[in-house]
Amino acid sequence: MDKNLYVDKYYMTEVDSFEDSIYCHHAMMGESFISEHSHQKGQFLYTEGGIVFLKTEEKSYFLPARHYIWIPGGVKHSIHPSSPEVVMRNLYFPKFDTDTSFFDRVNIYPVNDFLIEFIMFTNRWTGNIFPVEEPKFSIAKAFKLILPEVSQTELPLALPYPKHEKLKEIINYLEYRIDENVSFKTLAQEFDVSERTLARLFQRELNMSFIQYYTILRMLTALKLLLDDKLSVNEVALRVGYSSLPTFSNTFNKIIGVRPSEYVKNKNLLF
Repeated sequence: MDKNLYVDKYYMTEVDSFEDSIYCHHAMMGESFISEHSHQKGQFLYTEGGIVFLKTEEKSYFLPARHYIWIPGGVKHSIHPSSPEVVMRNLYFPKFDTDTSFFDRVNIYPVNDFLIEFIMFTNRWTGNIFPVEEPKFSIAKAFKLILPEVSQTELPLALPYPKHEKLKEIINYLEYRIDENVSFKTLAQEFDVSERTLARLFQRELNMSFIQYYTILRMLTALKLLLDDKLSVNEVALRVGYSSLPTFSNTFNKIIGVRPSEYVKNKNLLF
């Protein structure tokens, strides 16, 4: 697709037009890809009607329903929705003296009912909100100020990109055989490396163990299947290599924060 098509998009031309404004944008995606870009303002991104993959130079993030992602200013990222019908709710904030280290990191957080109400309240805003516009500006600023208070649990819904060529092959192997529950021993044998070398490779290149990486990969895949393919929880468990439904449910709960059955029940609130 012609890159020039993206030049006049709001996130390229309007978000940083005024340094001290808060910029608000609620709209259907209308496209299946937003190319890599960055802005000086920090971005709060919440989506409805589908899932979104967001990629930075270092990681790939998975944004499911009832979660938001915070993107600090200056971080290059691209956005890949599951369909053009996904609705994005964006608030872009300048830096405030009250900002904490919370706003320096890309992270994904669950959204509680209080924050959902606040998000929907912002639906009445479009474009720049300036400091002289009171009480609108103070309300919008308060939205940013409460995020650290209502976002106590960050979710590991992200996986780092491997740069090592051998590890890239290994990750692709795991992704295409997600239903097989590949063991560490089998993986080492398949790629003709010792288990010790493979363990070091995961830790050095991805800063996590094989088990940590593989578990998160399987849970992110499970989330996608639950949202996109409308499969039952039991079917999803089998598709990501779990023969035991209780084990799958417990692991899902540990990583995502709710049991898969609860997640399926709650997701319809925003679809």
